[in-house]
Amino acid sequence: MKITVDTNLLLRVILLDDLDQARLAEEALSSASLVAIPLPCLCEVVWVLDRSYGISHAEIALVLESLLNAPNVAINKAAVGAGLAMLKTSGDFADGVIAYEGSWLGGETFVSFDKKAVAAIAKQGMKAKLLV
Repeated sequence: MKITVDTNLLLRVILLDDLDQARLAEEALSSASLVAIPLPCLCEVVWVLDRSYGISHAEIALVLESLLNAPNVAINKAAVGAGLAMLKTSGDFADGVIAYEGSWLGGETFVSFDKKAVAAIAKQGMKAKLLV
């Protein structure tokens, strides 16, 4: 079976906070011939691990890298790589994904009111503009 996962399924496997659901989630992931992980799902996973559980960016990056390397996972590797680059420099994963996807869609400059996001995007070598 080819599946698309929801955020809660990945979180159960990562956190093991509900062992029955974690077991079911692991079975679904390991038995699937393809596991599609949408970018919004990963953004939510990172947000929950960071904000709700206080997991370090380094540990979150390891989790994401293990997903990237799983043989049956289909994921936008370039976008996740952009998010990981931000995460590894204390930036926001979602901002990296947004900037990457915006560029892919034809945008030339990341524009935001978020000073930290603009600085982090510029540090990655992309055009960024702070609206003030």
